[in-house]
Amino acid sequence: MDFLKPVIDFDRFIRGLLFLAVITVLVLGLRWLSPVLIPFFAAWAIAWILAPVVNFFQSTCRLRSRVLSVLITLALLIGLASAVAWLIIPPLIDGVTQIKEALLSYLASGHIRNIHLPEWLDHLMQQWLDQGKIQSMLRSDNLMKTIRETLPHVWNMLVSTANLVMSLVGAAFGALYLFFLLLDYDYYTTAWINWLPRTQRNFFRRLSEDLGHNMRGYFRGQALVALSNCVMFTLGFWVIGLPMPLGMGLFVGLISFIPYVQVVGFAPAAVLALMEMSDTGRSFWGLMALVLLVYIVVQVLQDTVFTPRIMGKIMGLSSAMVLLSLSIWSYMAGIIGLIIALPLTTIIFAYYKRYILKEPDDMLNEAHEQSAASLAAEEA
Repeated sequence: MDFLKPVIDFDRFIRGLLFLAVITVLVLGLRWLSPVLIPFFAAWAIAWILAPVVNFFQSTCRLRSRVLSVLITLALLIGLASAVAWLIIPPLIDGVTQIKEALLSYLASGHIRNIHLPEWLDHLMQQWLDQGKIQSMLRSDNLMKTIRETLPHVWNMLVSTANLVMSLVGAAFGALYLFFLLLDYDYYTTAWINWLPRTQRNFFRRLSEDLGHNMRGYFRGQALVALSNCVMFTLGFWVIGLPMPLGMGLFVGLISFIPYVQVVGFAPAAVLALMEMSDTGRSFWGLMALVLLVYIVVQVLQDTVFTPRIMGKIMGLSSAMVLLSLSIWSYMAGIIGLIIALPLTTIIFAYYKRYILKEPDDMLNEAHEQSAASLAAEEA
């Protein structure tokens, strides 16, 4: 751990400047090569998530062929994605169609069947909307023409043959990256250490193990939180009579994998409430109040019960520290900060205790012992 010593001489200062210069060049190079590297890193992230599944099929299910284990895992992934799309996309298309018809009805007659908007809102809509123009836009035979006329840049981007081919090529390379990374995932995750100086390998190997342990714990815990949100939102939407409670509950629960992003689901929930009013004549504000109540109840349960208990137990942080960590990192790095908040906070605390306070960290030491035991078992 010589590089952690506070003594700084001229030689160390020059090496520090060179290190910063190399980091700067790497960052600029990554930005320049980002269109090429994004499919690779996306495939690496997916491979990191799927590697335990592949190992399960190969070791626990005793499938001797690694290729077969990878193919089964990818087939399950495609099947799961298709099932989620089947649950969400068709009802979403039907909902968009109903909304279009309801808006056409409003523009034609000045009101939507069974929906009575407040006077101030009706006045604003009448004032802001050019009825003839929007009504023509929403007609199916004029819709594509309207898009071409009003969004030429988007249209050109979507129909551009070159961009389409590049997108397909990028997706194909991403799929190939994922396949080959899963085939030799264990090798790729350990070979990088050989590129580092021998004196620093032990530290960075331990740091890599700590990051991997904390990230796995975070994703495992956050998956449990998201699953609980799926159940709670589905039950809540079903109780209040919102259309498509299962699809909407799954959607909001899945996006809640990133903390607090489930608030985005309030917009489609409001649209579904509008559809329900159009069909049944229920009170707009009453149903919106029920949707808001479901969100409040689920959010309170998540913040006070599920997240502190699940994530606090897995990450070794108190409930208050979990909430504080999420707040600080989200302010500094946005959505990415929400994802990395708890793992990095745990690492920072552990390394502060280990290298500053000279105190052992039981959780990370246990993880290292388990990692060493698993490696010994594999070698045996």
